[in-house]
Amino acid sequence: MELNKIYCENCLDTMSRMPDDFVDLTITSPPYGNLRDYKGYSFDFESIAKELYKITKFGGVVVWVVGDETIEGDETGNSFRQALFFKECGFKLFDTMIYSKPSRGAVGSNKTYWQSFEYMFIFSKGNPKTINLIRDRKNKESRKGDSGTKRLQNGELLQLKRGGYGEFGRRKNIWEYNIGKGHSTGDDIAFEHPAIFPEKLAQDHIYSWSNEGDLVYDPMTGSGTTLKMAHLLKRTWVGSEISQEYVDLANKRI
Repeated sequence: MELNKIYCENCLDTMSRMPDDFVDLTITSPPYGNLRDYKGYSFDFESIAKELYKITKFGGVVVWVVGDETIEGDETGNSFRQALFFKECGFKLFDTMIYSKPSRGAVGSNKTYWQSFEYMFIFSKGNPKTINLIRDRKNKESRKGDSGTKRLQNGELLQLKRGGYGEFGRRKNIWEYNIGKGHSTGDDIAFEHPAIFPEKLAQDHIYSWSNEGDLVYDPMTGSGTTLKMAHLLKRTWVGSEISQEYVDLANKRI
């Protein structure tokens, strides 16, 4: 299989040609029901989930960014059903993360609180082999480690050593990003696609769950955000996208 290429085809066709245990990291966002128009294309979720398990390396990760459609006041709950099916396929649900963004009314109604998040499910095949936690949460204070003693009941002194901590601690699992033109990306052409997620979101997951040279896959490439950031972060990559229009768009961005 040629790497650093987007295949214009159904992702099931692409994955059928991949060896088992091939991909280090998958980052993708599937269609959310009928919330957006994806040129009339649909996807076979269960078959995709099964194939993703086969092609993912042991220790590899799948990041599944998904939200729910609301129909006549009833959320579909597809995100939860998909998460549970990934577990049935053999994945561990390593973390349930939140992608927080400015409130939008498109996926809710004026009778509910403003919709302002999507799920980011982190699935791993076994335990993740790469965990590069982002440490940008500022601690109230930092201190160096120190030592001391404690008098035991029998009168003896116990030597103690206390670890310190730095200026910044690990990030929480709710990630907040601004969205829209000037925020999600500086590539104006990206907005020719109806649903893009921020480049920073893709960047942060690529950094967290992979290393330079690892293979990153996006089975629903769309505007190419995941692949562009994989390229910039010196990962190899492969994409699948059934719409030639979006393949051309993604290649322009990369």
